[in-house]
Amino acid sequence: MAYASLRASIDAYSAPQADRGVAGALRTISPALDPDASDEAWGWLYNGRIETRRALLRAEPCTVSVTQASTRITWTIRPVLFVPLAHRRGVELPARAHDFTTGKGRGSRPRSGGR
Repeated sequence: MAYASLRASIDAYSAPQADRGVAGALRTISPALDPDASDEAWGWLYNGRIETRRALLRAEPCTVSVTQASTRITWTIRPVLFVPLAHRRGVELPARAHDFTTGKGRGSRPRSGGR
């Protein structure tokens, strides 16, 4: 039985940056693909890419796939509509992350004493 697995991920901060990431990956692997998979990759690069970008601008998720022999490679691009709170690769929050609180109005100050 074959299982899907995550092999890599990237952070992209705009629709163009996201589709450029997939385009770069496809251009990189295309010389090693068989003719059918290479045609699939270049078909997206020349024709499918604009629809991917349009979908991302509408905040819709997209996938781009190529099949090489019995292996299917799929890139999934999902718009994220929130602000990250901490770097996603970090295992701990930054040193002073707990020093600040949200107040109920202007002029909030950092709390001391870890309360």
